[in-house]
Amino acid sequence: MPASPLLRQVLDAMAADDSVVDELVQAARSQSPEVARLPEAENRRHVRFLLSAALRATTNPDSADYTTAEALGADRAEQGVPLTDLLRGVQAGKTLAARFAVERARAAGLPDDVILETVLDAERYTGALERHIVKGYHAAELQLSRTVRDARTQLLRTLLVSGDAPTAEEVRQAGLRPEGRYSCVVSDVSDPARARTLEQALLEFGGVYGLVEGRLTGLAARPPAGVTLADGVLLVVAPPAALPQLREVHRLCTAAARIAGPGHHDLASLAGEVALAAEPLLGELLTAGLLGALDPANAFHRELAATALAYLDHGQRLRPTADALHLHPNTVRYRLDRLAELTPVALAENSGGRVLDTLRSWWALHHWLAQGRPHG
Repeated sequence: MPASPLLRQVLDAMAADDSVVDELVQAARSQSPEVARLPEAENRRHVRFLLSAALRATTNPDSADYTTAEALGADRAEQGVPLTDLLRGVQAGKTLAARFAVERARAAGLPDDVILETVLDAERYTGALERHIVKGYHAAELQLSRTVRDARTQLLRTLLVSGDAPTAEEVRQAGLRPEGRYSCVVSDVSDPARARTLEQALLEFGGVYGLVEGRLTGLAARPPAGVTLADGVLLVVAPPAALPQLREVHRLCTAAARIAGPGHHDLASLAGEVALAAEPLLGELLTAGLLGALDPANAFHRELAATALAYLDHGQRLRPTADALHLHPNTVRYRLDRLAELTPVALAENSGGRVLDTLRSWWALHHWLAQGRPHG
């Protein structure tokens, strides 16, 4: 029986509330480490689907459609998420969603008998959704087990995540050479359909590719310079390394992918950022020590810090910094002098300071601007 207009309004508002989606995503990720390995955007996509599908079926039983639920299960199988972890994440999100629905319905003044009937209906439809997720998962799992792709993906996951050394024959069967050196490639593409498109572009450079920890990842026989990327896609490429080194190289590529923006990135060019990001507490302490006198809420202070960071990024040269910021060199010099009056950061042009002093200054400025809040 269709839901009342007020109930429909309450549930529609809940499905459209980003804060509800955020909490459901965090609940699923906290209860399932394997789900948490996936990019958060992928978790969000599936939580939005499950929430809207369940509420749509609850308010209008005739609209129940489980095709997308089966596709969800198939995606997770292809991404390598164990079924138990998938269901653990779904259950955590479902429990929290039911609590939110009851709270909002009561706040809207709906009677308890209507709320109870709604919860029971929702339980029936979410149970059906789960069964279809499992159905899609098993169908994809069966299909994957029959393909060469699965064998290659499993080898990638073994080499790059589990750390267990495959036999030389397993390596050869996957199309790799045991003595070869390969470039680890990590993207931010998690949707299987989009991953296959990017994989086709990467295959021009040889090697093997698959979904590892939810992202299209691979070992390229030749560094994929100039590969065509769709808008917004990120790709981190490491220098060639021997097979026993690739687990650690993959960890570094994944760390680089978390801090880089869209586009093609060489891991070596992000070495400093990756190393610094690995020690966030040290960054906090360094920032407090060097920039404690600055107020993040003060626009002028942020202007000083941004100018100093640009100055360091341009080799401590006034003219290139001024050109990049569209300022007069005297303005850049004035801001650097003002920062020197407020902080112990030394930024004089051609000062000949030690490399480590420059590194500390860059790290503190970058961290302070990124945090945007007081330190200390």
